[in-house]
Amino acid sequence: MKSTVLFATGAALALTTFSAQADTLRLLTWGGYAPEDVVAKFEAETGHTVEVTKSNNEEMVAKLRATNGGGFDLAQPSQDRIAGAQAEFGIYKPLDMSKIDTSLFIPSMLTATKGNTMVDGEVYGVPHVWGTSGLVVNTAMAGQVQDYMDLCDPSVAGKVSYRLKRPTLIGFAFSMGMDPFAAYADADAYQAILDKVEAQLIDCKSNVKTYWGGGDEIKNLLRSGEVTASMAWDTGGWQLNDDNADITFVAPKAGALGWIDTFAMPARGRADDAAYAWINFVMQPEIAAMITTAAGNFTASQGGDAGVADALKAKYQASFPQEAIDNIKWYPAVPAGLEALEGATLDRINAAK
Repeated sequence: MKSTVLFATGAALALTTFSAQADTLRLLTWGGYAPEDVVAKFEAETGHTVEVTKSNNEEMVAKLRATNGGGFDLAQPSQDRIAGAQAEFGIYKPLDMSKIDTSLFIPSMLTATKGNTMVDGEVYGVPHVWGTSGLVVNTAMAGQVQDYMDLCDPSVAGKVSYRLKRPTLIGFAFSMGMDPFAAYADADAYQAILDKVEAQLIDCKSNVKTYWGGGDEIKNLLRSGEVTASMAWDTGGWQLNDDNADITFVAPKAGALGWIDTFAMPARGRADDAAYAWINFVMQPEIAAMITTAAGNFTASQGGDAGVADALKAKYQASFPQEAIDNIKWYPAVPAGLEALEGATLDRINAAK
C-alpha cells in the first residue's frame, strides 16, 4: 500500500511516493543539517522517525569503513570524499535517481556533484549544503591578512590559528602559487607540492597560537582576541560578525576553498525509502531555508535562498563580491590513497619543533 505526499516546488507540485511502512532513518550528518524543527516536521508528514548522529568527513568514512557501509541509512560526506572512498572501500551504494526529485536542485550543482561522485557509471552523491573555507580575520587588528600566506607574516606572530587538516595544505599550496588540484592524478607531483607546503608550515609554527580542532574553539579564540587571524569557514566568520563587526570572513586572494556536502547512501543501509523521502523533503525551498538558518550555509535547493534572512544575505555579499565567487577553488574528488600522503605530511608538521 502506498501513500503520497505533495511537495511545493515554486509554482509547481512534485509528487513523491513513500512506503506506508514507517521506518527509522539513521542519519550521519553535520551539525545544523538536521535541525529539530525540520526533523519534527518530516516525522509528522511522513511517519518516519529520524536518529541523527553528528560527525565530520574523517569520522564518516571511518565509521562506514568499520561497519562495511552499515549502521546508517543516509550519510552526508563532502562530494570530494565519495568516489575515492567508494573505489577503495566500497562503503556506499549507487543512488536510484528515479527516486529523487531533481527539479528541486540547482542544476549546475547537481550536475557537478553527480559527475564528481560517479564510479563505474553510477552516481553516488547529490548536493545538499555548500560553502567555503578561507580566512576569518579581526580586520581592526589584522586587516593586512588577505591571503593564506599572510598568516605567516611577523605582524601577526602568536595571533594565528588554523587546523592541521588537508584544507590548510591545499590553501597554502594555492597561496604559494601552486595548483594542488591539477596534481591530483600524479602522486609524485602532489608529494612535491606537499613537501614545499610542509616546509612553509613548519617555518610558520612560531606564528601559531594553537591548532584549533572545533568550531567553538576557534570562535572563542577570535572573540577573546587571543587570535586575530585564522583559517576557518565562512559561516563561522559571519556568526562572529553578529557580535563584533570587526571580525568577518575574508575570501583569500588565492581563492576560497569551495565544498559541497552531499547525500550518499551507505552500502548496507536498510531504510532506503526513508532516505529518499528525507532528501526530497529537505530540498524543498521552504525547508532548505530553515536549514540555512540553522547551519548558516546555503543549500543546493532551487530557490532555497528566498526565505533566508536579509542579514545573512548581506554578510555573504560583503565577503563574496563577484570576483571572489569566480575565484573559488572547488574541491574535486580525492583519488584513492591521496589522503595517506597528506596525513603523513600533517604528522611531520605536528611533530616538528
